[in-house]
Amino acid sequence: MDLESVGGLAMHVILSKLSPKEVASVACLSKQFRVWASEDSIWAVFCSHDLNLSSPIDPSGNPASSFKAAYLAWREAFSMYPWPLVMRVNTCWSKLKKWLSENFPESLPTLRKGASESEIENFEKSLKVKLPLPTRVLYRFCDGQNPQEVPQEDTGYLPSSLLGIIGGYTLYDHIVNVFLLPLRQVMHNTRAVMSRLGFGSRPKYIVVAASATFTYSEKMFFLNCGSGQVFVGTRNLVSDGEMMPCVPGELIGSRGVDQEHDGMLLWLEEHARRLQDGVVKVRTQEKVRSVNLFPENLPLCSSTVTNGVKVRASAAFVPEFSNLQNKTEKYLFAYSVRLSLSTNGCVVSSVKYNSCQLYWRHWLIRANDDVVDDVNGEAVIGKFPLLRPGKDEFVYESCTSLMASRGSIEGSFTFVPGRLADPKGEPFAVEVSRFPLQLPDYIF
Repeated sequence: MDLESVGGLAMHVILSKLSPKEVASVACLSKQFRVWASEDSIWAVFCSHDLNLSSPIDPSGNPASSFKAAYLAWREAFSMYPWPLVMRVNTCWSKLKKWLSENFPESLPTLRKGASESEIENFEKSLKVKLPLPTRVLYRFCDGQNPQEVPQEDTGYLPSSLLGIIGGYTLYDHIVNVFLLPLRQVMHNTRAVMSRLGFGSRPKYIVVAASATFTYSEKMFFLNCGSGQVFVGTRNLVSDGEMMPCVPGELIGSRGVDQEHDGMLLWLEEHARRLQDGVVKVRTQEKVRSVNLFPENLPLCSSTVTNGVKVRASAAFVPEFSNLQNKTEKYLFAYSVRLSLSTNGCVVSSVKYNSCQLYWRHWLIRANDDVVDDVNGEAVIGKFPLLRPGKDEFVYESCTSLMASRGSIEGSFTFVPGRLADPKGEPFAVEVSRFPLQLPDYIF
């Protein structure tokens, strides 16, 4: 049977099942096959599958004349890299950008266009490093973020959003918001930090992400260009260069050419997963929006309702304040507690009240399974929150240090119906379900 007699519609179905390379080979068979293999609807499928493109766009973001032209432009632009790695990096960035566009659109303008091969080569020559292949491809797709201008500490002013896409947390007056750095900033920060810290013995380390904080205590992430591991500095970073790995070491390395990955790619893929799964969300706190690293979902976030009072609580590991040389207070965890009152108010002994106010807290803090602290005291961070139906959550953060990498917190709050100055009923206890303190596999 002459294949050309099959007809265009049937051949379209057949060709759409092939790979782009196979379709290109089919085009060499005859003029008619070349026509069929050039149909743009087929190449639209390839652009969608390989590059998540819904319109013909070239690697520079410019419109292409056709899906086929766009696909060929992408293949040519990334011809020096394994195509499965290019597809994987593109998927990672597509997921991040999609989530940001839906949940944190104000951060999108900070993302820079991809770096060119010549820019990456000049960067490598300048710092005398060789970027791992996956990191090179990551920067080809997006050259980090433009830094956000931050006010001086004494102005008392905060922007409406903290735009670091890795996110952060607030702990008392310590504000963390981590940005992915563009290559030019990586170069500047690496030289400055390595000189200040005396990292002459670590020539392969570069600073890839850092916090635009409003306090002196900075959070910095490093990439070891030799091993591909991502590290974060601890409290002892300045004194003796102490760091912690941010990605499980057994995952880093090459699993064949098509499956090559490094810590940087794994780190960003895991961050994208947490964002998509709702583990990490954008939170507005004191009128400032940011990606907040306190988990929002079970099992990392506990949630309990007692007499109409809802308590949500979760913890985040704080590497920049952790001290691996301190045997009793090795790991520091910040925890966030969110309190709210149901729209029906609080109900105590079948009596409904339109408000209630906290006046006492009780915590049981465990390292592993052993109670290491039993805390009783008035207020929370010096405040006595008054809850009313339909109002925003009252949110506060505090911290605790553990000698172990795993532990938990649970306890209760005592509330008074009405107000402390004008109680309307007997005090009642509100449960705070146990939530974990744990050194995570991935550190952000």
